[in-house]
Amino acid sequence: MANLGKRELVVIGAGVVGASIAWGLARAGARPLVLDEGDLAPRASRANHALVWVQGEGQGLAEYGLWTLGSARRWPQLAAELMAETGIDVDLSQRGGFNFCLSRAELDRKARILDSVDRETGGRASPFMVLDGKETRTRLPGVSAAVAGTIFCPDDGHVNVLRLFHALHAAMAVRGCEYRACHGVEAIAPVTGGFRLTGSWGEVQAEKVVLAAGLGNERLAPMVGLHSPLKRCKGQILVTEKCAPFFPYASLLIIQTSEGGVLIGASKDPSSLSPATSQPINAVLAQRALLVFPQLAALNLVRSWAGFRIKTPDEFPIYEQSASAPGAFVATCHSGVCLAANHALVLAPQIQAGQLDAGLSPYSARRFRVPQDH
Repeated sequence: MANLGKRELVVIGAGVVGASIAWGLARAGARPLVLDEGDLAPRASRANHALVWVQGEGQGLAEYGLWTLGSARRWPQLAAELMAETGIDVDLSQRGGFNFCLSRAELDRKARILDSVDRETGGRASPFMVLDGKETRTRLPGVSAAVAGTIFCPDDGHVNVLRLFHALHAAMAVRGCEYRACHGVEAIAPVTGGFRLTGSWGEVQAEKVVLAAGLGNERLAPMVGLHSPLKRCKGQILVTEKCAPFFPYASLLIIQTSEGGVLIGASKDPSSLSPATSQPINAVLAQRALLVFPQLAALNLVRSWAGFRIKTPDEFPIYEQSASAPGAFVATCHSGVCLAANHALVLAPQIQAGQLDAGLSPYSARRFRVPQDH
């Protein structure tokens, strides 16, 4: 077992959320040690479309709609800085996003959600257009008659998640972050001057610690006086062979990467604890994609995979510093790709300064602590 000595700051977790924060901390002048379980962990970073998705976000919490929109609009800066530091193009595309609806009732329901977000944000939400089936097919000739309409938002987009993950880890190295895989943290204990973190690999002491461990945050947070309630939700992705470009936009249903492969997704399975893919769910994903884009029938599926999304009970993030153990921070969310720009460019500098901005107070986990009747 190794003793890694004393460090200024330790980040636990190096998925997209942890890596974004760690790189942002290094960018702000820190030299964090990043402890990670490694690629065998059930990363949410592996089972998503890598969407930079704005439309519909924030119903019930206006601040989140604006937080998401702010991150989407900071994404060009993040992509440019990662490119400059690493030479890796994360393939950011922000040409807008279509939300496909197969019935008029579905279209009306989703339009009401966006109207609600617009009202709750005082008109500051991203603009959007509701398109009927005819208007949709004028813009997207390959869409079938089964589509009753779409909602288009110009701020939506996507990136290549594998390139993003690679770029963030490469940028961490460029900035002097120390990354240690296979270093899962089993316990955190507040001690004089900071925290002692231990695992089967050994121990390390840190002045500050950031919990960005995904599902692990639920277990680790109480050790430092924080609260991170979570619900596990498995998602699955199908990937086709490469084909000629036909859909240069974002959607919850499919995206086409710059290499030509099509990612089909948008599944939610809150009941499964198995990391294996479910063939019935894969069949539903494929059927819905074919209803929208019949031309996909000519493509072969080359692989599928699953991962567990990290969701709080109300599906909004948790950002908080411990009141009982100052210096311990938690970051929990399920939109790690979309929010990566905020995590790197906004949240990380606040953590480095030792104080979260008051604008993040709506994301305190205190909202889940309902007073008990006596």
